Amino acid sequence: MLSPEEFREEYDDEELAAELPDSPISSLRSIQYLYGKLYTLGTLGGGQYAPYLTPDAADDIIDTEDSLIVVRVDVSDDEPSLADDDRGPVWVTRYSDDLVQSVSHCKYPAARGIDHSVTHQAGQNSNPEKLARYAKERLTKWPVDDEVQDVADEHVDGWIIDALAALGENEETLESVESGVTDALGGESTTALLTVQVKTEPDGDYRWPGEIDGFMEAMRRRKLSKLVTKNKADDSSGDATDLVTGDGARTVGTAEDPQNYFLGKQLEKFPGLDIEEAWRSHPISEDAAITVMNADTFVDECSYRTFGAKVYYLPYFQRVPTPDSARELYGLLYHATKDEDMTPVERAYQELRNRESEYELRFYVSAVMPHQMSRYDVFGETMNGRLLYPKTLAVEHNNVVDKTAAFQSDSGRTAPMPTHDGWDLLTEDNNRLHPVSTGWYFRETFAERDDDEAAADDPRIEALIAVLSGDSIAVETLLEEYVDRIDTDENDETVESFPSFRVASQFAQLCALATDELDLLSTDDPGKESITREPNYEEDSMETAAQILATDGGNAAAEKLETFIEDTPALAHDPDASLNDQRRGAFLLGVLIGEVGGYQNYSEERSTTLIDQYPVKSITRTRIKKVTQEAIGKTITYTRNEDRTITLFEHVVERLRETILRPDPDEWEIETDDLRFYYALGVTYGMNDHPDWEQTETDTEEES
Repeated sequence: MLSPEEFREEYDDEELAAELPDSPISSLRSIQYLYGKLYTLGTLGGGQYAPYLTPDAADDIIDTEDSLIVVRVDVSDDEPSLADDDRGPVWVTRYSDDLVQSVSHCKYPAARGIDHSVTHQAGQNSNPEKLARYAKERLTKWPVDDEVQDVADEHVDGWIIDALAALGENEETLESVESGVTDALGGESTTALLTVQVKTEPDGDYRWPGEIDGFMEAMRRRKLSKLVTKNKADDSSGDATDLVTGDGARTVGTAEDPQNYFLGKQLEKFPGLDIEEAWRSHPISEDAAITVMNADTFVDECSYRTFGAKVYYLPYFQRVPTPDSARELYGLLYHATKDEDMTPVERAYQELRNRESEYELRFYVSAVMPHQMSRYDVFGETMNGRLLYPKTLAVEHNNVVDKTAAFQSDSGRTAPMPTHDGWDLLTEDNNRLHPVSTGWYFRETFAERDDDEAAADDPRIEALIAVLSGDSIAVETLLEEYVDRIDTDENDETVESFPSFRVASQFAQLCALATDELDLLSTDDPGKESITREPNYEEDSMETAAQILATDGGNAAAEKLETFIEDTPALAHDPDASLNDQRRGAFLLGVLIGEVGGYQNYSEERSTTLIDQYPVKSITRTRIKKVTQEAIGKTITYTRNEDRTITLFEHVVERLRETILRPDPDEWEIETDDLRFYYALGVTYGMNDHPDWEQTETDTEEES
């Protein structure tokens, strides 16, 4: 395949423009058509037969030992015979780059049946006996195929095809081919292409299939025949308007599809489909169908597997393709075939960032769930995927965990949420675009599932497609998934304590998705609308301990809690968002449970704390008042034991008393997942709430 630089040198503007569609890219089919055009230009170039060939089908055996087996035939005399020169009737050699065009392989993409071309691809590591059979079929099976024989009857080179067929009827010739193959391989198995060379003139050379027009026309005719007979159709063709070019043409109904999306087997996509009439519901001309099939290599390279599904992420530029945009796109697709470690969105970001063409770049995005070899479910489909959303999400998540007061603090107390170098979603990561675009970003926060039994309605896939396309994710989905994952972690025997880092990761994700620039959260519930708003955390927004002491008498913990609540739209008091007060009540209860649990752990050295006593799954609207009473009672007990004059964790207790009673929990309307997630967030806050000892030591050293 030509490199982007070679491609640029090979085709000038005029030549390239002549090959490009003259209408805007507006459908998956038009993307595939453009990919197919670029692929053909980048491999075998132009020419009548180039779109029909599959030069990459045997790419893995290029320049390998014994990868090309050639049956050599002399038809230059009246009686055809096998070659009797020094090279002999069977030649086993290497299939090299310079032979790709000469061999002219056209693969039939099915588990059974011979290839369209006289050149045939054997299976992996076939034994000599099987290879000998395939070699003989170059004479016994391909030349007598109905489509090939039709060409033999009409074409000027038809006599060469007939000569091959005549040789195939000679048992002595076939025995010579068989022994020639087995002797040449010395009993060893190999992976190879099998083809012929034919001498047609007494003084001429032996010619490859690509040098014999009759062979190429027969190959073309065989391939076209499959466009109308797949899935047991007799003739699924008719005159209609080609949906790709808009021209009137003979259209076909059962063409191969790189994604198996438009095949007649997809009865769920085309209810009541009559295979014979498939060309009416999906008319595509013969030439366009062949070009679309050639998109397979590029389409496959722009896909990856995640959550048991295959996600397609096909880049294209809006508007009518131009030579410049075609070269840009070819470069993206070429590099996709060379670099398996990057997703298409990462590659596009690396090559196009801060360039004007980035703004015209779009992606066709879909997730495909395979059920059988050729029957898939397609969902999450959009033409409007943009680099903006995954790129911005990656940047915003980094900002949240690395720069905002929710995760960073220099006030003398710890930040509201913990960070940890061992948790990727809690540290700045310059490569975060990769986990975002592959879906790992949601694998870390959503409920766990068995990917071997992936389902089309997997929320992780829905979230991934939403981020790739800029569609919103329902807040209800996030809360349900978050709470399920927290519950799983709490019951995981390998997790020693409350999964505060998981909760903090989920909260960072929630904040990043809510960023105004992305606006990727949605809800139909007015009570949850505040969760979709961007938080107000700012870098260094918190006052230092000295500042707090100077202004309000010195409760840094209370000031920190107050600031976090006020900067969190889902928790702040809002007369238009009554559920905020209930959500804040659940959060404050969690904070107190976390604070007391931490106290029990470190001061009392208790292995079982209130955090263990009240796991997230145990919190309901009906229980919250009782749990609150018990948690406050516990703080009073510890306060008395220490002979304190001020209640332990008073700043939480007093705030909780005020919130939990207005309205009374018996009248709360907040949904369970909402309640539990913000309770878990509170526990995480409470566990992490203490003086920042490292900061204190630093300040002390500076003062001394």
